[in-house]
Amino acid sequence: MDLSALPREEFAFPGPLRDRLVAAILAGRKTATTGLLRAYEAADEPLPEVGRRAVVVDSDERPVALVEVTAVRVVGLGDVDTAHALAEGEGHSTLAEWRAAHESFWHGKEMRRELNDPSFTVDESTPVVLERFRLERDLRLATSDGERRKSTSG
Repeated sequence: MDLSALPREEFAFPGPLRDRLVAAILAGRKTATTGLLRAYEAADEPLPEVGRRAVVVDSDERPVALVEVTAVRVVGLGDVDTAHALAEGEGHSTLAEWRAAHESFWHGKEMRRELNDPSFTVDESTPVVLERFRLERDLRLATSDGERRKSTSG
């Protein structure tokens, strides 16, 4: 499989949050994510589709995982359920905790800059994209094996 032909999946912005999210994916705790529909529109990106495979990158832009989308739906923020919030694997124990963390992220400078809207805010009706996925392969192991083979075959 040619991984370079697959789309890249970036969780959050590079830095500590992305590192935590990627670690949760690799540990199998994170099997869902939520994005703003407006962010997809601002980036002129299509919504994910069931069966789509993507390469997850870490904060250093290294490929670390191959994931496959298993479900996608667009709902108002107020319609996100606890099961989805918990499947995000970020350690939140309630929907209210999940919502507070996401609102903080979406109201942050980086997201507002990405949306080109310095006063962007969300409310109950803000459309969000709920995505479920499965970890298909940990690419760190493939990279390590490849490097090991390369270093011993010459």
